[in-house]
Amino acid sequence: MTQITPETLPAELHKAAGTVTRLLTKMDESSIAEASELPGWTRGHVLAHISGIAKAMARQLEYARRGEKIELYDGGMEGRTKAIDLAAGHSLADHAASVTTAVDAAVAAFDALGPAGWDAPITYRDGTVFDGGLALWRELTIHASDLGLGYGPETWSRPFCEHLFGFLAARVPEQYRFVLQPTGLPPQTIGNGGTSIAITGMLTDIAAWLAGREPSLGSLRATAAADGVDLPELLPWPAGVPAQPQTPAR
Repeated sequence: MTQITPETLPAELHKAAGTVTRLLTKMDESSIAEASELPGWTRGHVLAHISGIAKAMARQLEYARRGEKIELYDGGMEGRTKAIDLAAGHSLADHAASVTTAVDAAVAAFDALGPAGWDAPITYRDGTVFDGGLALWRELTIHASDLGLGYGPETWSRPFCEHLFGFLAARVPEQYRFVLQPTGLPPQTIGNGGTSIAITGMLTDIAAWLAGREPSLGSLRATAAADGVDLPELLPWPAGVPAQPQTPAR
């Protein structure tokens, strides 16, 4: 299993940022208002969210450098939602400028870190700058797929999928223990419940399912005591900030 470290994460952030930039060039004006892979969100909503989370992470690092902490989003989750809704209908040129500027600034902030900077505390998940970098990696990679422009979960790298296995172990219901069996790779176990369920399939399909996305290769199968069963329901995505009941998690 590949471990992502402060030494290797910047390169992954650059790759993810490059993917988002390339996908922007595939869009035209009409595609902004078209549906994304996220229910209820257009591609404009996804782009607005990418810009927003990149700005939020850059802000986390700005305050961490001063030994301070600040909430993830200006105005909290309500502010996040309002900003996305306001920006969703912007023109392609405006989205491209906003996303590119925000993502470039966030990646540059991580590039500029010294060895000690990765351990500085931030508000996001009450964690460290390194946790924030991992979050930006997830956000850029997963939401690039959510744009529905031919860069689905099947393109996710092995290090990224294996990272999701660990991060999304929090979605396993307490009664279950999932034995993940990606084709051609060693199995991994997540969860500590008394009921074991084997989840078999291609690596990217397992990761997509755990991330609440549609597995694009159609290979998933769940078994319990050697019998086929339905894929179990997952717990919500681990929240980076306190959840607000009226705001669906994305």
